[in-house]
Amino acid sequence: MKRQSAEKEIVMASKQSQAVKDMYRAWTEEWRHPDPSAERPGESNDHWGDLTAEPRGVDYIEVDAGRVPGMWAVPKGCADDRAILCLHGGGFIGGSIYTHRKLFGHLAKAAGVRALLANYRLAPAHVFPTQIDDATTVFSWLLGQGFAPNRVALAGDSSGAGLCVAAVLRARERALPRPAALMLLSPWVDMEVSGASYESNRASETFFYAEVVRGLVAVYLGNGGNPKAPLANPLYADLGGLPPMYIQVGGDETLLDDSRRLAARARDAGVDVQLDVFPEQQHTFQMMAGRAPEADEAIRRFAAWLRPRLDLPGAL
Repeated sequence: MKRQSAEKEIVMASKQSQAVKDMYRAWTEEWRHPDPSAERPGESNDHWGDLTAEPRGVDYIEVDAGRVPGMWAVPKGCADDRAILCLHGGGFIGGSIYTHRKLFGHLAKAAGVRALLANYRLAPAHVFPTQIDDATTVFSWLLGQGFAPNRVALAGDSSGAGLCVAAVLRARERALPRPAALMLLSPWVDMEVSGASYESNRASETFFYAEVVRGLVAVYLGNGGNPKAPLANPLYADLGGLPPMYIQVGGDETLLDDSRRLAARARDAGVDVQLDVFPEQQHTFQMMAGRAPEADEAIRRFAAWLRPRLDLPGAL
């Protein structure tokens, strides 16, 4: 293990983590040779959650969270007065509370708090900033349920991670209090698709090539969308006053520079940031929680970092 400045590089790789690469390679094949009769991703990708082992001792309760469908993940014996608001990835066109319930169930169990997963509306039927408004609505709903803002954290993967940052910025616009912390898994924030890692990591990437991401940007922003709009692209936002931020990213993914640049921008704005890079890992490798040691280590680190920020004792 080695540390360079505030960026920590975790040196590990496992055979189990190969499953993430296998899934992305299958997605790449589908992207290159699409089947016009196939279902849309938002309707057919529940198998994505098969990567994640079931976290035992966690109950799931569906709920209406301010007219946004949600799901509580409630570990046995957890602290009921703290919560993690969880926003799933999927490029704003796929993913759901069902594909990600186990991932965030692992995080909730490790931290010893309940988690609320939000089923925000998806593109192309609903484009930017619908997703940000939905996420902010759920955060406001949580506060209305009696959760103190300093006892609420936000967590998300990929597009959901970028959405976490945007939701806090939107909440600030609406004079809502800031949450206690942000936990970001391979955040996708650069709508200009300009990071150098799109080229430097192209050979090690297995799906999120620049041309794929540009297609997702077009669907998310819609006709005439501005890739430099601060709520769409937090690299152009005023990040001052954001809560402490912990970012994890795979060393082999093309979105590596999204994490590095977001961390640098946030630090320059005075935000407390931790960035961990996991070599030889792909985008959102934490989906292998319960199966791959890298994912389990990542979840453990998130939980250990979060607990003192929610005024809880150290590791369970």
